[in-house]
This record gives sequence, C-alpha cells and structure tokens, in this order.
Amino acid sequence: MDFEALHSANFKLLDDTVTDWTSMITKLKELEKDAREGLRGKAIKANWAGYNATVSREFIGKTAGEFADAHTQATSIRDIMTDTRDELKTQQRLLKEAIERGRGKHLTVTAKGDAFTVEENPDSKSSTGEKDVVELRNELQGILNKATEIDSTAATSLKALVDLTDYGFSGQVYKDRDSAVAALKEAERLAALAKKKPEDLSVKEFDALNAGLKKYANDALFAEHFALEMGARGTLDFWADISEPRLTPELNREREDQFAELQKNLSLTLANASQSDTANMADWKRQVVDLGDKWVGRNGGGPMGFQVMSNLMRWGDYDDGFLKSYGSALIATEKKLGDNGDEVPGAWNAPTFMEPDMNRTGSDSGYDPMTGFMKALSNSPDAATEFFDDTFVTKDEDHDFERDTDGNGKKGKVGLSNFQYLFEERDWPHDADAKGNDSVTGRNNMALALEAAVTGHPAGEMPTADTPPHNAEQAKLMKNIVESISEDPGRLSKYGYMSDSMGQMAAEYMPDIHRGLHPGTYHEAQLFPVAGHAASLQENDLTRFMYTVGRNPEGYAAISLGQHSYSTSLMEYHFRHPDAYVADPSFPENESLKKGIGDIAKVAGEIQGTIGAGRAYEGELDGGAKDEEYNAVIEGVSTWGGAAVGMGIGMATSPTAGPGAAIVGDLAGTAAGEIISSLTEGAMKDSSGEVIYRNGQELDGTKESTYTLVEKAAQKAAERAGNPSPHIVSFVATEAEAGFNNAKTNVGDYLQGEGLPKQLDKED
Repeated sequence: MDFEALHSANFKLLDDTVTDWTSMITKLKELEKDAREGLRGKAIKANWAGYNATVSREFIGKTAGEFADAHTQATSIRDIMTDTRDELKTQQRLLKEAIERGRGKHLTVTAKGDAFTVEENPDSKSSTGEKDVVELRNELQGILNKATEIDSTAATSLKALVDLTDYGFSGQVYKDRDSAVAALKEAERLAALAKKKPEDLSVKEFDALNAGLKKYANDALFAEHFALEMGARGTLDFWADISEPRLTPELNREREDQFAELQKNLSLTLANASQSDTANMADWKRQVVDLGDKWVGRNGGGPMGFQVMSNLMRWGDYDDGFLKSYGSALIATEKKLGDNGDEVPGAWNAPTFMEPDMNRTGSDSGYDPMTGFMKALSNSPDAATEFFDDTFVTKDEDHDFERDTDGNGKKGKVGLSNFQYLFEERDWPHDADAKGNDSVTGRNNMALALEAAVTGHPAGEMPTADTPPHNAEQAKLMKNIVESISEDPGRLSKYGYMSDSMGQMAAEYMPDIHRGLHPGTYHEAQLFPVAGHAASLQENDLTRFMYTVGRNPEGYAAISLGQHSYSTSLMEYHFRHPDAYVADPSFPENESLKKGIGDIAKVAGEIQGTIGAGRAYEGELDGGAKDEEYNAVIEGVSTWGGAAVGMGIGMATSPTAGPGAAIVGDLAGTAAGEIISSLTEGAMKDSSGEVIYRNGQELDGTKESTYTLVEKAAQKAAERAGNPSPHIVSFVATEAEAGFNNAKTNVGDYLQGEGLPKQLDKED
C-alpha cells in the first residue's frame, strides 16, 4: 500500500459495505429460521411418496441447510471486513500521528508517487536532524508495511473463503481477519515441517505438527492450504516415510504412542480439504488418484499410493466425487494386479516383519488399501451406495465367477457388482493386529460401509430428522444383502462380527421387513407405511437373514429393539387412526382396527421367533456360554430406553403426520419408549452356564416374553392414542403366538432344522 493511499484513505465506502453486510446477515438469519422451521420442518412432516419422498425431500433439506451456511459465510465475511477496516483505520491514525510528531521536530513528509520522502526543514535544521529523518522514515515505512500486510492478507482470506465452494456456501467461521490469516500461516508452517526429510524431523517438531493438525483439522482454509502446500505426492511421501521405523527410529521410539493420533489428525485435515471446490484442490485429488498404483515414499521405493492414502481415509467425511474416482481406480488396480478378482494382489498382503506399519491404530497393518477405503465409505453414505452398486466385472470379461441364475442347477458365467465381489467372492488378505492376533478389520469395515450405504447416514450413528427416507438404490442394496446371506448364511455366520451392522440395517428397514413377512398385499402400504422406496424382501430370505443375524448378540439386540420400536409406534398410529388400514362399511371400525393390530402382532411374533431361534442355536453350540453376552447387550438396550433416549430405529410412523411420514429421535413419553425400557423383562431368564435349549424350555421363555411385550405394546399404544380397547389387547398375544409358530415352521423349512429344540445336534 502506498503512502498517499493510506494517508488520504476515505473509509466511508468500507463502512457502508460493513453496514450492508450486517443488514444482509440480519435478513439471512430470518431466512435461515424460515428455512429451518418452515421449509425444512414442513418437508419432514409432509406425507411424501415415491420420488418426492427421497429426492425432493432431501433437496429441500439441503437447500434449507444452505441458508444456514449462507448466514455463517456472510457473518465471517462481515467480521473479516470489519476487522480489516478497523486495523487500516488504526494504521492511518498512526501514520498521521507520526507525521505530526515529525513536524514537531521540523521534518516534512512529502508524497512522491507511490513512495514518500522525509526531509528537514531548510530553515530549522538541528544536530539530530539526520537521525530524526531516518527514524521517522523507518516508522512510516513500518506502518505502510503493516497496512499492506493487512490489506493483502484480508484479500487472500476473503478470496480463499469464497472459493472454498463452487456452489452453495461455506460453513467456516472466522471472527476476524487475524484468525483467518493465522490459519493460512499455520498451514504453511506445518507443511514446511512435514516436508522435511523424516530423519531430520525432531521429536519437538513432530509434537508441533501433531498439535497443529489437531487444532486446525476442522478449519477449511487451513485444511485446503495445508494440502496444497504439501502437494499430492508430498502428502503420500510424508506418511509413507514417517511410517518407516528405519527412517525415523527416534520418532518411532519416543513417540510410538502418538502416531495413531497424527494419522487421525492428518486424515481429518485431508478429508476437510477434499470438500474444497477450488481448481487447485481438484487437481490435488486427481493427482492422488493417479498416484494410487505408483510406488511412493523415499525415491519411489515405498508402498503404493493406494496403500498410503487409504490409511489416511479412516476418519472424516471425504468428498463424494473424490471417493468415487478413488474407488473406481482402486478397483481397476485390484483387477489388474489380481487377474480380474481371481486373487487378491500380492502387494496387499502384509509382510511378516510388518514394516512399514502404515496404520498406527493397532487394528491391522494397513497393507490392504480396501480396509481403509471401506472405513472412508462408512462415513460417506452417498458415495458408499454408488460404489457398491458399480460393476466389478461384466459377464463378458475374462474371469471365473459363475452362478446358477435360473435355478436349473447349472452354473453360468455372470457379471458381479462391487458388493458381490467384496462380500461374496473376495479372499480378504490375512492380517494381524498390534498384538499379533488375526485382524478382522477389513471385513468389519466393509460391513460398516454397507451399513452407511443402505441407511443413508454414517455407520455407527442413528438417523436423524434430516436423514432422507431410503431411495431406490439403497433399498436395492438392502435386498441384495438379505438375498446374499439367505443364499449362503456362512457369508455372515463365519464372520459374526459383521452382525451388529446387519442388525442395525435390519432395524432401520423394519417397515420393509414387516411387509416381507406379512402374507398378502391388499392395503399393505396402509398397514405398514414406508417413507421412500421399499425394499422388496421375501419371507424365505428374511428368515435365513434374521436367523443368522440373531446368532450374534449385537445383531439380535438391534433387530429386537427395531421391531419393538416400530411395531409399538405403528400400533399407536393405528389406534389413533382406526380407519387407516381397512375401512369396510360391512364391519365396525373396531373390527378393522383389530385386524390391523393383529397383523402387526403376528409379524412381531415371527420376527422374535426367528431371531430367538438363531439365539437358541448359538447358545447350544457354545453350551450356553453366549447367554451372558446376549444379556449384557440387552441390558444396554434397556439402559437406552430407560434413559428416554430415542434410538431412531425403525423409522416409526408419526401419529400426527399421517402414513408414510418418517420420524426418528426421542421416544420419551411414547408407548415405544415404555416398551424399550422394559425390554429385559423375561430376557434375563435365559442366563445359564449349561446347554439349556434341547428341551425347548428357554425358547418357550423367549416366546412368553414376546407375547408379554407385544400385549403390553398394544395396551400402551392404545392408551397413548386415547383409544383403549381391552378386546384388541387380549387378541394380540394369540396373534403373536401364531407368528412365533410361523417362525419355527419357517426355520425348519428354510434352515433344515437349525435352531429348533431337540434337533440341534450339530451345525450343518
């Protein structure tokens, strides 16, 4: 900034701009409130159907969110401009004060183009004149330098903030110019540390890098600037080299327990950076994908790019477009190096000496890039859905994958989706955890990714009011998962640790499962309303699927909780709207209601009977030892309900919004909440250290607890709806028993006797 520009600056235009932005913020705040409470609120409660239930509702939710981001970004811009204006005014004041002090010493300051001169007055020179001239000149130049820095860094910060997104608005918050500038400078400082040779990075510098990434990982400007300063190749080289103990012996000795935190902080930073839409960041992402099948690290002699980057994807929400490109390239590389899926690439197998250990969490070595990538997908539902639906191999490619597609007993060559390859065919590489035990992280991360893909929210979380109803692609994938496990239950039972995700998925597809188990289709949509697309599930497939999931304590608890939550809420809805299912003038309204509630109770009994049979079978195989695990998990379920925390499972039907409206969240004060709180009643009967299932006694105990809870659910639902009916309540236990007996028959028919009392001699 030149002398005259600062000295004569009129800040009225900047003052007016700040005022205008403040007015804009006020208006945006009102719009944000209207969008949140009006647009979004009405969209959540609306009785959407078909295409509108998914695409339109989700679009409205995202649009409402953009108003919040617009308000945030406008506030950040206003605050940066306000701070910049105030600082420039301060520099102008300091400039003028310095000139006045110079006059007192008989010095004259004159603008000379972009510069200025300081001279002694000819008629009043003093013995210290030259010294005074130099001091004033330096002071003025320092003020101008500071003003220049303020002006340029403000422009850089504002431009970077606005450029973060091509469309929409950034939700990044900056209270002043200094905080935005500090983020950019810190990114440069930490990138400089990370770009040092790993053997030259001191313990103190390692700590500074780790602490800085932790502090700024969620800062959008910092994240993008850090990633660009590092460069795509530099980022991969850094983690490949620093993970190599032979290159960094002191760090691996002194900070071995801090590498996992550094990995996490770096992953969160890069995930944040990937959300930026700038051209430079797009190029960074493209280069990372291009380097996937190249050797990286010192002199290109380290692991492959995919192996490094996948380990930096285990935390954070990466950009969906980036994950799509990355996943496609990773699959292409696996096909190329593994003969189109015939084998897993040899490079993915961890060597015996386990160096370098690219994953520092201790769960696995990190050599199989699919493991980290699956974890990334588990945090990015839309990308996960698309990835699993993509084609792995076509029917016409050179491969040996065959299926009996027409039921004639003869297998023929088929194409496979990524889901089919990873879940059904891939021979996941053997890996070990930090203690030397076999690692299950690869398949478990795949299950988490599938959970995100079919539910529409990150794995391990519960749906919220903003979670869109299931779309066609999600429902299709859920159907494929159920059918795959039905076709070969060993795909899950051999890897039971995946069952918690499968149980969660089943819990969130309770309306679809109820439809699949309910005989007939007449008015089924009115009896079991589904917001969005319904997964078309068959009774035989559901029986095998739920039975297999029920063999695992976490899977059993999730399905049981989901069933009770959905069934009870559904009963409450129908008691409030007795004509919602069948309105037949030939029968009293209460008879139609009784039919609907009875059908709900029958399906509830069938679900409980199916998962109960799976639990019984698992208990006999382990001599009853598993019961303690089941009970511990169920106690946790009771704690959730007792604490009046809504689990959000089952996408229960809102009593006030009409059929098809999906709500999730707090169950406090509802009939479902009361039922979940009492879920353990009767369940604890199954505790035993012996084989207890041969005589069927404890399976009968499960039956009794099922009837009790279903009956209680109907009673509480009717009371909450203000429509008590002892007649209907007395009827539901009989229907639940019929459903339970249906389950026993189906298990015998579809699973060759597994899980039935007196027939459990061995596992087939």
